Amino acid sequence: MSQSDSKEQTKKSARLEARARRAVAHRQGNEAAGIALRDNYLGALDNHDASLRIVAGYWPMGDEIDVRPLLEALADKGAPLALPAIDEESLVFRAWNPGDVLAAGPLGTREPTGENLSGPPNTILVPLLAFDGDGYRLGYGKGYYDQALAKIPDRSKVRVVGVAYTAQEVEKLPRDNWDQPLDWIVTESGAKAFR
Repeated sequence: MSQSDSKEQTKKSARLEARARRAVAHRQGNEAAGIALRDNYLGALDNHDASLRIVAGYWPMGDEIDVRPLLEALADKGAPLALPAIDEESLVFRAWNPGDVLAAGPLGTREPTGENLSGPPNTILVPLLAFDGDGYRLGYGKGYYDQALAKIPDRSKVRVVGVAYTAQEVEKLPRDNWDQPLDWIVTESGAKAFR
């Protein structure tokens, strides 16, 4: 078995364990966790110039922590919002407002049907299966977010925020050279900056 095959097997095992951990956290926290996540984000990361900053969220699926209370609060503050969509195997961000109709996307996602943003959002909320203390995340294995983040011309101008249940933290994740780190993690228990 090659080193890359071995690493992929390690990631596959980590994904299975992370899914199980997240499912338990979701059953225990569900609605209250989304509200606590909102409050922790607003307390740690909210900007006074919210109306000038585009925030890309995502539509939660399955047992992902619910970011909708946060997205609604940001919309109430006047922040322009976007959600991801898959366009020809690439992740793009499309303008979105609470109440907009969403279309079925690949892999069970929901996505806006409007125009793509002309550039990257200022803040990107990223779903995940697990995260570690170094600010790396374990995604679903398709690499959509990693590829999209790698294409941003000046990554230092975009804040990437992982959102998760506290129980999704692990000591250390397997990683590849193309894995993109998070700038922050926000959970129902608090918020932490990595860089």
